[in-house]
Amino acid sequence: MSGNVRTPGLHRHTVSSADGTTIGYRTTGEGPGLIVLGGALSTSESYLPLAAALAGSFTVHVVDRRGRGDSGPQGPDYTLGKEVADLRAVQAETGARLAFGHSYGGLVVLETARSFPLFDRIAVYEPGVPCGPVPTGWMRPYRERLAAGDPYGAFVHFIRGSGGAPAFLAKLPHWYLRAVLRVVFRGPTWQRMRPLLESNLAEHEQLAAQQGRLAEFAAVAAPVLILCGGRSARAHLAEYAMLGDTLADARLATLDGLNHFGPSEPKTAPAVGARAREFLLP
Repeated sequence: MSGNVRTPGLHRHTVSSADGTTIGYRTTGEGPGLIVLGGALSTSESYLPLAAALAGSFTVHVVDRRGRGDSGPQGPDYTLGKEVADLRAVQAETGARLAFGHSYGGLVVLETARSFPLFDRIAVYEPGVPCGPVPTGWMRPYRERLAAGDPYGAFVHFIRGSGGAPAFLAKLPHWYLRAVLRVVFRGPTWQRMRPLLESNLAEHEQLAAQQGRLAEFAAVAAPVLILCGGRSARAHLAEYAMLGDTLADARLATLDGLNHFGPSEPKTAPAVGARAREFLLP
């Protein structure tokens, strides 16, 4: 269990998506149904501290998106649309009318809500809706390193090229950063992350494919809370503000001291949960 956090009454479930892929999710708590959808390089395990923080107010369903955990593989014809179908299947099975999405999971939630009025209220934390160009130069060498059996080398290309890391990291020599990662990322953390590296590439390819679609998200009718970490890059905060201006009914809130991984870090997940609860239970 993530961060040694006890999640009361945790139960595992599965549902079949439209293409037959098994989608697993974990349920805890009591109250209105709330679906939690996580980001890349994470599983439902990463969001159990958040689920524990929300379980006193909601029946929380933490989903393993396809390609991870209790769910089936992404498949060779993976698209964002497949993720939408998966979320629709979980919603139909649980009846949940509330949703929380982090990063890529936030993109999936908003893309689903854009076309299907499934949710009464939505909270997202730094959602992966592109408001500008998405860096793609890292993808080819990342794929090559994975094919060569060098996951650390692939991860270096992701860190340096995807635009999410501090600028100083991008300036470090590849060999040096790779050596550092071999020390920092090992043990259980790396064992959880390593199988997700291929899924990470496919998801970022889909993220890049959404460039130029920002205006389409004006079709999201449900009220949306966009949460941001105060430690995130100013450029990214500006993009979340752009998304807020595009959505029909949105408010923006910044949580001081948090970074992009606020919902999946055991120490900061309770603060994210508290702010989301205020909005989801008006």
